This record gives sequence, C-alpha cells and structure tokens, in this order.
Amino acid sequence: MRTVHNFSAGPGALPRSVLTQVEKDLFSYRDTGVSVMELSHRSAPIVELINDTTDRFRALLELDDKWEVILLQGGGSLQFVMAPLNLSMEGDHVDYVDTGYWSQRAIKEVGRCHRDVHVFSNGRPGNYDYLPGPDDIKTRQDARYLHICTNNTVVGTQWHQLPRVDAPLVIDASSDLLSRHIPLDNVNCLYAHAQKNSGLAGVTVVAVRKSALLPDQGLPYILDYRSHIDQHSNYHTPPVFSIYVTNLMLKWLEYDIGGLDMMSQLNTEKSQILYDAIDNSDLFSCPVIQKDRSQMNVVFSTGSKETDAQFIAYCQENNMTGVAGHRSRGGMRVSLYNAVTLDDIQALIDSMHTFEQYN
Repeated sequence: MRTVHNFSAGPGALPRSVLTQVEKDLFSYRDTGVSVMELSHRSAPIVELINDTTDRFRALLELDDKWEVILLQGGGSLQFVMAPLNLSMEGDHVDYVDTGYWSQRAIKEVGRCHRDVHVFSNGRPGNYDYLPGPDDIKTRQDARYLHICTNNTVVGTQWHQLPRVDAPLVIDASSDLLSRHIPLDNVNCLYAHAQKNSGLAGVTVVAVRKSALLPDQGLPYILDYRSHIDQHSNYHTPPVFSIYVTNLMLKWLEYDIGGLDMMSQLNTEKSQILYDAIDNSDLFSCPVIQKDRSQMNVVFSTGSKETDAQFIAYCQENNMTGVAGHRSRGGMRVSLYNAVTLDDIQALIDSMHTFEQYN
C-alpha cells in the first residue's frame, strides 16, 4: 500500500497504530464477539468506554472536580448555540472576537439566541492575518463571557496567549485541543469537535465549570448541558464509534507520545521547520505575522493562482493530499495536527524545493 501524506484540515490524519487497533476491534470489541458499532450504548462495555474517555480528557486537561466533562454530538457548530444558551440568559451581554471564518459563524448563531452581542475585530483590515494582543481587548463590565476561537483553521492564526480580560472566557478549541497546554484559569467553558487532533467527526467534548452553569431556564432537554451531565454523556444514543476512536487517540497521546508536554514540543518542531522552509523560499510566502502563526494550520501561497494550482496538482501527483487552501481564500493550507509526522512534513518540504527549482 502506497504511503499518502495527509494534510487535510478535517477530518484530519489518524495515527497508523490507532487505525490498526480499529481494524482489530472492528468485529469484536473487548472479546464480546460484537463490533463496537453494534453494542448497546447502555451496555457495560460502552458505559465504561464513555467514562474512561471523559476521565482521560480530565487528566490531560488537568481538570479538578469543579469541572464537568461531557461528550456530545453536533460538532463545534452546535456549541455556537448551546454555549450561549447554557452560560447566559436572554438579553445578557456577551462579547465575541471576530478572527475569521469560524468565529463569524459563532457570532451569527449567538445573535439568534437573543443576547446582546458586542464584537471585537482587529482582523478584517488585514484579511485576518494577525490577532489582537492579549491586552488589546476590554470586555464590557457586565459581560457574561468573552468568546474566542483559539486556532483559526482557515486563515492560519492561533492565540499563543489568551486575552487578559475581566470577563471569563468561552473558547472554541476545535482545531488545537490536545495539541498543547491551554491555560484554563480564566476559562468557564471549552469545547472542541474531535476530527482535528483527537478522533473522528461525530463527537464533541465540552468542559464547563460547574459555577458557570446558570439556573434552569427551561431549555429543551437536548440543548441543556445538565441533561448530558446528569446522564454521563448518555442522555440519548451517543456517537459510540467516534467516542471509541477518540479513546484510542487519548491513549496514543499518553502512551505513544508521552503526554501533552511531548506533543506540544513535537508540534512546535513540526511547524517551525515548515515555516522556516517557507520563509527561506523565493517562491512561497506566508501572509500571517510571525507572532500569530498557527502551529496547526499553515497557510501560504506563490502569489499566483495559476502557480498555486500547479503546486497543488504536483503534491497530489506525489501522494500528498489536503494541500489546497480553504475555498474562501485559495492558496495552500497544510494542517499539522497531532498525527501528522515529521516525515510527512519533510516530504512536503522536499516537494516545495523541487517545485521551486522549476518555477
């Protein structure tokens, strides 16, 4: 089987060892004789799987008993609605930072929740190629929270220091959760879908401070965090197979990589060698200012749509997939999620050098 270097922005690459374990378990999970996709979500093996997965998230995120962790469906997009519904009341002031495509989606949704929304945006004049500084944002005195997207997959920026504000933070960490340590001292809620760094599409992890949950507002049960907390992420049929793959990813991160510190060091190394190759190139360039460059999603271009298309085709011919930029921006984007290896990146850099020689 040929080796393909997968730089897809999501769903992202999975480690070979995880895929091998999935193959082994496919027809009989834990010697039950039944696939993990067939077992009842109320059965002991699946209840244990869900509990073990939330426990592993707790350990990796260093969460104490002041936090609840739940596994939900609907992707990060559903949390654009669930977070404001559970963490604020109708008419409350909520503040958001617009840093590009996905934060804009969150802002549109919270506006439908009948909250008083104030939007900070430093990105639009520069095409979102930089972020506000950690002290540049001043939240409203009575704001329930400030919402940010910690890593912006489309434009290639990442908050390396969270905003220092009076209001607690709600963070969409969908594309950099478990890629590094994220300080949670002033965070009330963190959510992330799994298909970037921690599994498959279909499951979303939500960590929320107990103190941030407001009194019962009569929400539909399916949208109320308490429903899922009370039922231990088993309020209705959960995405069992996606949770199972996430569980394998968390074990891989702990046992194969050596934990979050080692993963963070590896991701720093991976991104740095690629940025160095881009910065030292006479053909390729990255528009994002250095202090805000993402370790997860590297955007770059040749400056020519025609040459960009030729390079993307060249990568495809050389067994590299997921190199094309987001449809809203063009150019190139390569995603360096946890399962992407140094060998993958070196293959890309070698292709960049070869392509540049002929262009």
